[in-house]
Amino acid sequence: MISVCRYTVQAHHCLPYLKPLKKSVPTFCIKRWSSATVPQITTHYTIHPRDKDNRWEGVSMERFAEEADVVVVGGGPAGLSAAIRLKQLAAESGKELRVCLVEKASQIGAHTLSGACLEPRALDELFPDWKERGAPLHTKVNGDKFGILTEKYRIPVPILPGLPMNNHGNYIVRLGHFVSWLGEQAEALGVEIYPGYAAAEVLFHEDGSVKGIATNDVGIHKDGSPKPTFERGLELHAKVTIFGEGCHGHLAKQLYKAFNLRENCEPQTYAIGLKELWLIDEKKWQPGLVEHTVGWPLDRHTYGGSFLYHLNEGEPLVAVGFVVGLDYQNPYVNPFREFQRWKHHPSVSPTLEGGSRIAYGARALNEGGFQSLPKLTFPGGVLVGCSPGLLNVPKIKGTHTAMKSGMLAAESIFKQLTDENLQSSTQGLNITEYEENIKKSWVWKELYSVRNIRPSCHGPLGLYGGMLYTGIFYWILRGMEPWTLNHKGLDSNQLKPAKDCTPIEYPKADGKISFDLLSSVALSGTNHEHDQPAHLTLRDDSIPVNRNLAIYDGPEQRFCPAGVYEYVPLESGEGSRLQINAQNCVHCKTCDIKDPSQNINWVVPEGGGGPAYNGM
Repeated sequence: MISVCRYTVQAHHCLPYLKPLKKSVPTFCIKRWSSATVPQITTHYTIHPRDKDNRWEGVSMERFAEEADVVVVGGGPAGLSAAIRLKQLAAESGKELRVCLVEKASQIGAHTLSGACLEPRALDELFPDWKERGAPLHTKVNGDKFGILTEKYRIPVPILPGLPMNNHGNYIVRLGHFVSWLGEQAEALGVEIYPGYAAAEVLFHEDGSVKGIATNDVGIHKDGSPKPTFERGLELHAKVTIFGEGCHGHLAKQLYKAFNLRENCEPQTYAIGLKELWLIDEKKWQPGLVEHTVGWPLDRHTYGGSFLYHLNEGEPLVAVGFVVGLDYQNPYVNPFREFQRWKHHPSVSPTLEGGSRIAYGARALNEGGFQSLPKLTFPGGVLVGCSPGLLNVPKIKGTHTAMKSGMLAAESIFKQLTDENLQSSTQGLNITEYEENIKKSWVWKELYSVRNIRPSCHGPLGLYGGMLYTGIFYWILRGMEPWTLNHKGLDSNQLKPAKDCTPIEYPKADGKISFDLLSSVALSGTNHEHDQPAHLTLRDDSIPVNRNLAIYDGPEQRFCPAGVYEYVPLESGEGSRLQINAQNCVHCKTCDIKDPSQNINWVVPEGGGGPAYNGM
């Protein structure tokens, strides 16, 4: 179990509330309406400024400010490794350094979700004595299988030494537990950890450099008006702010625009990963076995695959998951239902039969790799981990690269903070040495070597062309080929109109191997305070019906793995409207990425809201 919040500040507690999904309405019989009659959906102050709302007259907007040397946004592997390394260096040098870390989850690790096979390379560097410290790495990989699925059969594929999928020497972990352990190590070193506080805003100095962050305001009604309990967020100022929000971070999006960080790279491309934990029959349990597949139920032009990991946690536990690339074209694809269908494959279902599902969750992941890496530094801050996209896609691993990036950032920052002769041209320090050190590290070499594997799947043979490319060019040249392949572009631009695609008939869930969406979301522990503005904001409330529903048959009701979006009839009976069930949101960010109109903007809800994963 995750150790319950032993950190320095109590989180805002939110009442569990999961809004039931209404019976879906056949979209072919729904009448569209003009934008002039669209009911208001979004009430969030990022869309409707409070200085123009007379309900906010007389409400104090003053914020309390704290000063630190370094502020870290995000309590994942990258952010915690950065904080730990900073305090290690300070202790070694006899320096005083105030490091503050904010995390939107109610406790460290509660929003963390990954497969996960952990390559311990960075952990060995950060804590050579991690075994003695009790790091929760209990399952060393002792078996590695890979296969191609057809509808009824599994074709085994050998995993040769040196290929990215080889897991020799790695550990199967429950990443949330590992992150929780990192949090304990960080706090023991003196890092100030603030769980339940979501970083909502980037603060800037007058010279344009980053000044720090502000946490989110609390005490706002669903209609956008202030509650009697309204409180402004806290400002945290620092010489350097480390942004480690994870994939598609809310603040990172702002930084990309403010500093034009994506000027010289390709657009990021993503996938959605869905995961369940199962307790299975002990006779079927093979601790240490790692299985991956590609193929069915996806077609060759839809990138994706599955994992099934047997954990050794004192009980017959397996982690099963399914990944779907978000560059898919058919708007009728439903990643959640593809996952449920996959579990019925003859090579998968025998493992799960007679077992019980105990957890569910989902999270977007970066797939752009080397070609999509933005500039990592800017005046006053740096990007680390999955925030810029340091995941090794063919390996399906990013924890080791995330940790190493955090450590390299910490070393570069500490060097500048302690340089008595430093002369900075901006108030926020510009740590350019960090990006230089990344390029000299094994992280850069690793990402460069596999840069062509994911985009090689875009050819006529699709995923199988990518496998051929890997088997020929990567095996022979090890990533040293004198060319670099390109991605297709933004995932949001890839959908075809619904009229050009065939609806997909998914089998009904049987309640034993496959399940409905609502019962799945209930297993994520998701909760948000109901009476707050929806954090899934729309730039234009008319677009969902007038464009997404009209052209793509409402894809948000299918790509969301938590039932947040549904189209319901208008009370008048004429037409429909989009309903946002924000309480269901598991913070996967898929909607912000895949929305074909790029009208959805995911912002942070009140701190502490969201999933409550236990070792996912």
